Amino acid sequence: MGVNYETLTVGPLQANCFILYDTDTKETIVVDPGDEPDRIIDFINDRKLKVKYILCTHAHFDHVGAVPELKEHTGALLLIHEEELEIYNAAKDMAAFFGYDISELPPPDRTLKEGDELRIGRKSFTILHTPGHSPGGICLFGNGLVVTGDTLFAGSVGRTDFHGGSLSKLRESFQRLMSLPEDTVVLPGHGPTSTIGQERRENFFNEEIL
Repeated sequence: MGVNYETLTVGPLQANCFILYDTDTKETIVVDPGDEPDRIIDFINDRKLKVKYILCTHAHFDHVGAVPELKEHTGALLLIHEEELEIYNAAKDMAAFFGYDISELPPPDRTLKEGDELRIGRKSFTILHTPGHSPGGICLFGNGLVVTGDTLFAGSVGRTDFHGGSLSKLRESFQRLMSLPEDTVVLPGHGPTSTIGQERRENFFNEEIL
């Protein structure tokens, strides 16, 4: 595959931060650095990784809380979907509402849209716009992997009762993910990894739609 990944489960809400890196060039995408920036930075430094992108699948505070420190340390480009800016700008207030404190977030360097590609080394990943949990929710697909944020979990899906959530859009996004190759490894925003094939067979949301 040429792409390795590491899962760091961070913060009190146990969000998964994924570190994807090209084995030849060490170019790296850090996805959803939600908390514990020192752990993430130590992993990067220990393996001499070159962080090219910081990607947020969505902007709820448990997925963006370590962005300021990681951005300062690496200088990498910070990327979110163009429809997630409102949620991103309100992340600190959302954290405070739930009793948490995060630093002021830096402005994104680029906004993403459906079909954009990100490259690390010779490997390419595609942005899939998968709204429902949040308006600008995205998945990162390529090289046998799909990083799904809070759109898809092992056996479940993300909630839709936060601002900007939509059950109908989540259904559409879920069905879209189910059309990916069944051996695609699912790297979700919380909980254990899975595969698309396993989710077709076992995810309760699939039964609900059918």
